Formats: sequence, structure tokens, C-alpha cells
Amino acid sequence: MSNIHWQEISGNWVVVPRNPIGIIHFLGGAFVGSAPHITYRLLLEYLAAKGFIVIATSFFNTLDHIASAKQVLLNFDRALLRLEEKSALGNAYLPIYGIGHSMGCKLHLLIGSLYPVTRAGNILISFNNYAASDAIPLVEQLNSSLNIEFTPTPKETNQLVETNYNIRRNLLIQFTNDTIDQSTSLREILLQRFPGMVTAQTLQGNHLTPIAQDVSWKPGKEFNPLDAIGQWFKQEVYRDFNQLKSTIVLWLNPVAGFTIKDI
Repeated sequence: MSNIHWQEISGNWVVVPRNPIGIIHFLGGAFVGSAPHITYRLLLEYLAAKGFIVIATSFFNTLDHIASAKQVLLNFDRALLRLEEKSALGNAYLPIYGIGHSMGCKLHLLIGSLYPVTRAGNILISFNNYAASDAIPLVEQLNSSLNIEFTPTPKETNQLVETNYNIRRNLLIQFTNDTIDQSTSLREILLQRFPGMVTAQTLQGNHLTPIAQDVSWKPGKEFNPLDAIGQWFKQEVYRDFNQLKSTIVLWLNPVAGFTIKDI
């Protein structure tokens, strides 16, 4: 992955591998989504190494999630246009997949509910749809007088997905130690809208598993017990992350005939 080259295009961080097989529009979580090429680097560069053009759109957290969804879609479309102008997409058809983590899931759901986008599927990791008072501690202290809330509200978001969401194929991923995940309720909504088209899987890990970072351990000239501990620690850190990577890539490759059992 050391040969991966990131370029900034219209508010997106983009990687274009040779002979691409598809396009991924990635949206990260609140706050960490402002620099996805850094916070999600290992995951995104892995996907690029597998042949996917990665367009990771930066965004800053606001209360107006509809405006955020509109802006990230606009920036994504601008990046696509620039890549087409550079002939970077080639002549073959490239399917577009959305991948979101936490708040990024909500933005993909809003994009798929409010705009006539074409997607081969969406992968929604650790979906989070809390009210502002639950998501932002300071709001709980102020909300009694200021009535601060996200737009749309959690209930309005669910209603939009129930009636308007147009991405038929979806993979929902949740983690065993994620206390703020709301994928189960989303799964029920999507199954009612697209029976048989929704796949869900629970993996080992927590809400921060997709944000894995490099763990460097340089053994000495002579291997010793401390080196063994260091290697074991590195394997433990990456174990959940590697399972996540494998799950995503297998679902993205229908040619492989891989099916994840629904839960």
C-alpha cells in the first residue's frame, strides 16, 4: 500500500488504482469524517489496492444533515466529473458503491432517499441515528431552552428511509462491543422495503474498529520474549479490523459468489 497516491479533488480525497473495477463513495463518522484519508487510511487504501477507485468526501458535522448530504453528493459528483475529464475512469462500466461509518451511514441513507442516485449497493457500518441531545453532551444541557435538534430528526430519518430510500442492495455491519449502534432497527426498516436484499452481519470489534491505525513494532536483531508480546499485540489489534476488511471486499465482489448469512 505504500504506492497509494492520494489527491484532493473538489473537497474529496481520491485514490485511482490501475484498471479499476468499481467506485466507492466513502463517508466517515462525525468529526473524524473531516479527514477520511487520515482517519480511515488503512481501510481505504486496502480497498484501493483491491481495485476500487476511492472517493472519500470530507465533511464537517452540523445540525443540518440534509444540507450535509446535499453537499457531499455535490462534491462527489464534481470529483466524478473531474476524473471523467482526465479519462481516469476508463471505458468500462464501473459500479458505484456507498460505504458509510456511523454518521456517514445516515448521510448515505439521506442521499439515497432524497436524490435519484444510481448505486450498486451501500455498506452501512455502525449506523447511528441518535437525537442531538444524545449525540452531543452539551446539547442536553442547553436543549430545554433552545430546542436544538438534528435535521431531519431520528424519526423523520426513519420515515424518509421507509418511503423513499432507493438503494436496493445493502450490507449492514455492527460490532459486538458497540453500545451506540442502531443497525438492528435500520435492518427491520430496510427488510420491509426490500425483502431479501438486505444482508446483516455482526463482527467482533467496537465502534472505532474501522478507524484502525498503524501499530509499529520493530523487533531487535535477536528475537526475544518482548518481540513475541509485540507481535501478539499487533495481531490482536488488527484481528477485528482484518475481519471487517474481508467482509466488505467479499460483499463487493458478487462474482465470487460469496453470501453472508443474514442475522
